[in-house]
Amino acid sequence: MLGLVLLWTVLAGQAKAQEAAKRYSLQECKQMALENNKKIKSAKLEEDAALMAQKSAELNAYPTLDGSVLGLHLGKPLGGAMGGLIPKNMVDGSLTATQPIYVGGKIRYGKEATAKAVAIRQEQKAMTEADVLLEVEKAYWQVIQVQEKLVMANKFKEMLQALRTDLKNAYDAGMIYKNDLLRVEVSLNEAELGITQAQDGLVMSKLNLAQIMGQAGETSFALADSVAGNFTATAQLVEAAANNRPELRLLQKSIEIEEIQNKILQADRLPTFGVSLSGSAAVGKGVNIQDGSNFMKTYYGVASLSIPIFDWGKRASKVKEQSYKVTIQKHQLEQTRELINLEVQNAYLQMRQSVKKIELSSISLQQAEENLKLTQNRFKAGTVVGKDVQEAQAIWQQAYSKLIDAKIDFKINEVSYKKSIGELRPQ
Repeated sequence: MLGLVLLWTVLAGQAKAQEAAKRYSLQECKQMALENNKKIKSAKLEEDAALMAQKSAELNAYPTLDGSVLGLHLGKPLGGAMGGLIPKNMVDGSLTATQPIYVGGKIRYGKEATAKAVAIRQEQKAMTEADVLLEVEKAYWQVIQVQEKLVMANKFKEMLQALRTDLKNAYDAGMIYKNDLLRVEVSLNEAELGITQAQDGLVMSKLNLAQIMGQAGETSFALADSVAGNFTATAQLVEAAANNRPELRLLQKSIEIEEIQNKILQADRLPTFGVSLSGSAAVGKGVNIQDGSNFMKTYYGVASLSIPIFDWGKRASKVKEQSYKVTIQKHQLEQTRELINLEVQNAYLQMRQSVKKIELSSISLQQAEENLKLTQNRFKAGTVVGKDVQEAQAIWQQAYSKLIDAKIDFKINEVSYKKSIGELRPQ
């Protein structure tokens, strides 16, 4: 029994270690979001609903078959009246087949409209996917940002600890005053707080990323990337980029649906023609009025023709109203195209500014490192005091932090640019 307990403990420990060792790449995070994100699942269900509506519209061209059953009991004086021609008890069943022949093209237009509606839902799903992928990338790089800041905070703490050791030795030797040592102790306390804040920030950023990926509450994973890499801004043709946006395709499909609706309203001004065939059977005492038997069956056919004649111009007004709606939709499409062009230009400029910011931040960090090195050498030579080293360390920390922020800004601006040109979509 003890052996089983030990075995279970070992296996549980291994499983926990494997769980903690999960390491996701950016592409894996995107794929998990595409499969599990609730926004995308809802968009997919809306697409499925549109497909069902399309199927229903296609079936409108087929004949319909309806059946009914009626049970009847008549009390006196109706039941058995007229010498038994009116039965007291009767069961009647009927079956009716109906086939529309001509309805002004409404069935065809209905099929076209539902097909466009499916296309709109597909574009809406594509927009949702692009939004979720943008959220994934932002959350992913925010986790990387906090991780890098945590590494920086620990390096800064190590620098302060080394300086504290040197100042402690100098103080013990009577070479400096205690306030020099206390100043470093205060900075160390602040560094400890910074590390704690970074650790808490890392947990929250992981929770945010996990929620987008459909893994709410999960934090026991690591990310495979860092902020190292190539940081260049490459522009694409704005017109070609704008045409890739699902928003424009969606608006175009909406215009096409409005135009089809216009045709449907025009069809209301045309005649409609249909036929139906019904069969009926009844069972009851003396139900057959021809021979007085207990069973009767019959059938009848109906052909109907409806011709609109005069409605004070109501149908014509609806057609004109719909034409105005189509024109409004076209204006919205052009306005959206112009706004998307502006969005693309702005996204590219933001990305280019990020590249410049990285270049300048890299130079600043190199200068801060050189300044820190020179200050430390002068401190060892006794030409500067500990306060000067602390200031050099603080300058290094600020430069390091700004470089991390600049690289993360580039990553986020880069993906925002991809979204603006319609390239942010499932691979």
